[in-house]
Amino acid sequence: MDLKRISRGLKATFGARLLHMVASGLLMVVLVRYLLSSRQYGMLGSAVAVLGVAQLLGDLGIGKAAARYVTEYRENDPGQVPYVVRAALVYRIIAVALVAGGFVLFGSQVAELIGQPDIAPLLVAGAGYVVVHSLFTFTQILFQGFNLVTYSSVIRTVGTVSRLGLAVLFVVVFGGAMGALTGYIVGYGIGAALGLGLLYVVAFRDAERAEAPEDGLARKVLRYSVPLTVTRGANVIDKRVDTILVGYFIGPVAVGYYYLAKQIVGFVQTPAASLGFTLSPTYGEHKAGGDTDSAAKIYETTLKYTLLLYVPAAAGIVLVAEPTITLIFGSDMGPAAQVLQVFSGYVVLQAIAFVTSDALDYLGRARSRAYAKGATSIGNFLLNLVMIPRFGVVGAAAATVVTFGGYTAVNVAIIHSELSLSVRRLARHLAAVGAVAGAMSVAVYAALNATSGVVAVAGSVLVGIAVWGALSVAGGLLDPKRVASVLS
Repeated sequence: MDLKRISRGLKATFGARLLHMVASGLLMVVLVRYLLSSRQYGMLGSAVAVLGVAQLLGDLGIGKAAARYVTEYRENDPGQVPYVVRAALVYRIIAVALVAGGFVLFGSQVAELIGQPDIAPLLVAGAGYVVVHSLFTFTQILFQGFNLVTYSSVIRTVGTVSRLGLAVLFVVVFGGAMGALTGYIVGYGIGAALGLGLLYVVAFRDAERAEAPEDGLARKVLRYSVPLTVTRGANVIDKRVDTILVGYFIGPVAVGYYYLAKQIVGFVQTPAASLGFTLSPTYGEHKAGGDTDSAAKIYETTLKYTLLLYVPAAAGIVLVAEPTITLIFGSDMGPAAQVLQVFSGYVVLQAIAFVTSDALDYLGRARSRAYAKGATSIGNFLLNLVMIPRFGVVGAAAATVVTFGGYTAVNVAIIHSELSLSVRRLARHLAAVGAVAGAMSVAVYAALNATSGVVAVAGSVLVGIAVWGALSVAGGLLDPKRVASVLS
């Protein structure tokens, strides 16, 4: 294992995702608190959810399929890599053009179909969003296959910062949700342009190229993209369709609450997402070299630290959600606190999935993951149909937690079948983490009730971090020197 390379990639990925988290948080606060009404913010959330579902047809799992074969051919036949990238890029452009054209022609009809005619102009303009966001993510995924996650981080950073500044600018100039969406489109477009430029340099201009592509290479990429498309489609349904259903059954104001809570959860996931993105190609490299024992050690260590961070974090979210949301976003967004509290379970499950799911793709188990994700998505959709009319936005959050729990368990079981994990050792670790989370929760609750306002929220968070750190180190769960050596 090249520890320095992993450390370098992890720092770059975490830095980019942290910047994305901060920029997105600032944008969210500015939009919700100062520039958009709850209804307008909900309309933006509904439009982005619909566009996210449609983007699935523009992605088709091509990016991850190409990344997988880039990783493989880099080791065995580097001259084929440019042909892999070329095939994937052609597929992607054709697919995304068809989807974007569909929104230009039928955006109004889609808005009527989901019972939200007010977002019709957003969906028509969203054709541009589908194009630029698809290419923006495509280039990041390709560089993951090249194990150049620092490039992925640069692309993400440029797109994120551009989106922040331009979304605010366009809302001020044009107003409303349309202004925000226009800023999203231009910001992601800048990131996509940078990504395509870097991809040209790495995959074509400076790359070794064979005289001709391997027979059936393009078909191989397309074929492997099928299970990845199913998996991604199911993932999109899990993450987007619930938002659409909330809008359909309840309305845009409720979507605003739900969308806000989901964005906060996304911010919390930054460390786990960074770990998963950075380490995933490493598992494939070790398997290709026949060294599954090293892959198992890396995964177990990663999972332990993920649990140590996210189980206590989830407990803290339950306690501080209500005062924090009211303090930052205002009392109008208070109902989002209950949704966020329910999503605390999802925080842990999603963190585990981040460090597990992508690894399965690089281990060649994309098809197995696709079956699990497909079943999960269907279950989530059906459960939402029952829970939302009865329990509102809280019901939607609960449905997501329940179904995603099953999916995460299956993912861990699959990777266990590949790497033979030490279940007993992991169970002991989880029990110890639970004890740390319990003690930390008592301290946070006491700090919250000792005072009020900003002091209570900030003080309780600091107390929680201090107790968590002290108990983790004292219990042997956290080795500061080891963490520092990886990050240095």
